[in-house]
Amino acid sequence: ADYFVICGLDTETGLEPDELSGENFEQTPLRRTFKSKVLARYPENVEWNPFDQDAVGMLCMPKGLAFKTQADSREPQFHSFIITREDGSRTFGFSLTFFEEVTSKQICSAMQTLYHMHNAEYDILHTPPSNDKESCSSTGDCNGTSVSKLQRFNSYDISRDTLYVSKCICLITPMSFMKACKKVLEQLHQAVTSPQPPPLPLESYIYNILYEVPLPPAGRSLKFSGVYGPIICQRPSTSELPLFDFPVKEVFELLGVENVVQLFTCALLEFQILLYSQ
Repeated sequence: ADYFVICGLDTETGLEPDELSGENFEQTPLRRTFKSKVLARYPENVEWNPFDQDAVGMLCMPKGLAFKTQADSREPQFHSFIITREDGSRTFGFSLTFFEEVTSKQICSAMQTLYHMHNAEYDILHTPPSNDKESCSSTGDCNGTSVSKLQRFNSYDISRDTLYVSKCICLITPMSFMKACKKVLEQLHQAVTSPQPPPLPLESYIYNILYEVPLPPAGRSLKFSGVYGPIICQRPSTSELPLFDFPVKEVFELLGVENVVQLFTCALLEFQILLYSQ
């Protein structure tokens, strides 16, 4: 790996709306997206692979920062990305996004303030005129109904809820060793969240993957130690098909057999193919 990167919430700049996601002020504050930042990277720069802070920050967390409470599911999510430079060269990124508790009182207070503003606007928009109160009581469409209470109070209360924010750890590599990078990141995250400390300091594992684990020669396999077990990566020889480390099974699970066959047919017929995804 060339870089180890951490992206997430910059407590100094606070909550900034993520302009790339478009305006979503009609959403409740917990459903809005906020701007993420590259918080740290190591090393500072690699001569053969200059660090592109804007690209890495955007691709590590393409949806920006997400906030949740203890009532929401907070399972870690893994994804990969490619940065293609002007000269056609590529560098590969692998990102594990997880949620950690917000310890900054300023951020918690800011989220609470956003909810007060959102609820006040909701009241203004949904309070019926005085002559409509009778009809509203019969139809059940006013603020006093259970539906409106759900919309209004399915929110964040600083005195009752625990606030969590998304954060990601990322490896930038010269080749697409997806399985190996995923295992490295998952084991690092496991070590951070485990009540028992890892056998060695976490910095030593990161240093190992950056400086001591070499790129395997063509046609060879490489086995190295992760935090909790060995990790293997294989590089095809020059006479084999190029490296493709992604499970084809997932493509069929996501798209279904008919769509995969249709896509394959379009590729063979050299049709233009557009994949649209959230």
